Amino acid sequence: MLTLRKIAVTGGLSSGKSSVCRILKNLGAYVVSADEVVHQLFSHPKLKQKLVELLGNEVIVKDQIDRSKVAAKVFSDPNLLEALEKLIHPLVYREILRQYRIQAGKKTPPTLFVAEIPLLFESGGDKIFSFSVAVITDKERCFERFHQLTDMDWEEFNKRAGRQLPQEEKARLATCTIENNGSLQELCPKVENLYKHLSN
Repeated sequence: MLTLRKIAVTGGLSSGKSSVCRILKNLGAYVVSADEVVHQLFSHPKLKQKLVELLGNEVIVKDQIDRSKVAAKVFSDPNLLEALEKLIHPLVYREILRQYRIQAGKKTPPTLFVAEIPLLFESGGDKIFSFSVAVITDKERCFERFHQLTDMDWEEFNKRAGRQLPQEEKARLATCTIENNGSLQELCPKVENLYKHLSN
């Protein structure tokens, strides 16, 4: 009986991880995003209360956790960020593994199970995956994408990127790397080749 392979996609801030995962999904992989899992977790009443205890009532807007306010607080205080990550990471991995069990148990499972996890190595999550992919992009190009998406400056980019391992270290730790300094059209064949390799 074949076992559904667990693949992790990671990389630097705005390196193109989501683009790689979208291509893999279009090719037939099941994809789960750690960021989307966090977004869902923030709506759970018990976690919401813990976040308020940690970060204060100001992170609540219209009875919902405001992710931008959470980010503003934790990225300016390393101790708060560490406390938040210790709270969130185990819950994220529990949900990813729950989804994996569902997909692996299907009569016709997907070709691959892919999880997009920005802090894969930083959180020790690589141990639960059979294969890891680091998406590597020049820092200037990462900033361009980050700025277009958020309208934030270099200072904010460096503050957030500084919490992660350098891209070179992610590349060293990953099973393989995908370089993403070009267009989406240039990225597609690289991801398609990876998919063929992993799904054989």
